[in-house]
Amino acid sequence: MFEHYDIDLKGKDVCVVGASNIVGKPMAALLLNADATVTVTHIYTKDLARHTREADIIIVGVGVPGLIKADMVKEGAVVIDIGINKLGDGRLVGDVDYDAVAPRCSYITPVPGGVGPMTIAMLMENTLKAAKARNV
Repeated sequence: MFEHYDIDLKGKDVCVVGASNIVGKPMAALLLNADATVTVTHIYTKDLARHTREADIIIVGVGVPGLIKADMVKEGAVVIDIGINKLGDGRLVGDVDYDAVAPRCSYITPVPGGVGPMTIAMLMENTLKAAKARNV
């Protein structure tokens, strides 16, 4: 996604909200490999807003609807919402309060329709590559 939108990670301050073994930790490693400065936080981080407000890029995936509010995001930040939550009324929402945060961002991913379809496409591409490699 960063490559597609020509978002340079080198030297950027990135806050990863969520330290899971499936998303947060691998994402932090990929970001470090891209020369970003990475802070890994979670829902129990003291003063989470302090960390997110300082970030050029925020990547969040903790499963808490609307956790990231507008006052937690600096102007021009890039926000990648990996969270997906089903509300009592059946709506799907992310971990970011999209409507409030979007006006502050240079880029933001919607939920649904943002990271999810890209993830599925990449899984399919990697499955196809693996199948072709096995049949060599």
